[in-house]
Amino acid sequence: MDLDNLTLFLRIVEKGGMAAAGRDLGLSPASVSERLAALEVYYGARLLTRTTRSISLTDEGRELVSGARRILAEADEVQSRIKLGVEKISGTIHISAPIDLGHNRIVPLLDAFMCEHPEVNIDLTLTDGYVDLVGQGLDLALRLGALSDSTLKVRKLGNNSRVVCASPDYLSTHGTPQHPEDLVHHNCIVMRFGSHVDQAWRFLVQGKEQKFTVRGNRIVNDGHLVRIWCRAGHGIALKSEWDIQDDLKTGTLVPILQDFAPTPTALQIVYPAGSIQPRRVRLLMNYITDWFACNPNNPSIQFI
Repeated sequence: MDLDNLTLFLRIVEKGGMAAAGRDLGLSPASVSERLAALEVYYGARLLTRTTRSISLTDEGRELVSGARRILAEADEVQSRIKLGVEKISGTIHISAPIDLGHNRIVPLLDAFMCEHPEVNIDLTLTDGYVDLVGQGLDLALRLGALSDSTLKVRKLGNNSRVVCASPDYLSTHGTPQHPEDLVHHNCIVMRFGSHVDQAWRFLVQGKEQKFTVRGNRIVNDGHLVRIWCRAGHGIALKSEWDIQDDLKTGTLVPILQDFAPTPTALQIVYPAGSIQPRRVRLLMNYITDWFACNPNNPSIQFI
């Protein structure tokens, strides 16, 4: 079995097409087709269903995706141990994180980790939308909130408290809501996660969770921009306390509706099930997990 062909197969899946995978690996369309055909002959099964516009995995192809990642991870692990010795790690870690959490908390952790392990490369995707770990070839992701994909494994890092907040200027101009139902009279800055617009904000009212529909003239899929707009006085936002901790300390943003605490969400590491993680990935996961375990009430990071 040719490991390069397995690498090509995974790249086709990640890129969503044979031509894109070929360009990424510097291969001609004919070479891509020939090598994919050789892989299908080797396994005795059709791995991809191809049309003029798209490709999709067959059942056998889906099975090979997880198997190929495991095989390549093991091969990479052996190569690293032989070349660098068991005490050193190398290679690329593909990771995804929410935008604000990534900038404020995860990037400093990654910087510190890379200082300890200079042979490691980081390929970081910052996005507040849903990420297909397997389809995009990610080793792990940091996620906030409920996990919709039950095929992923989870390491819980802690509970993420959320805060309804606004700038002092906004509150002086428009008044301060005293109850979640007052939000209907305010301009709220709303997050979009993929195709889902998060207009149903949840609060604890008399010990029971209730949903309140909010509206506003600014909807965006970038949590960092929500923070910028909120600080500029454009509306009320629902933000992770970790994201705006510094703003709350300086008074740039003011917490409101504190008697109706929004329901906390979980912060967790998720990663594909059934795959053997390379040692570099396991070490990074442990590094992040250990830091949050030692700093449960103080998310500020000042490594560098």
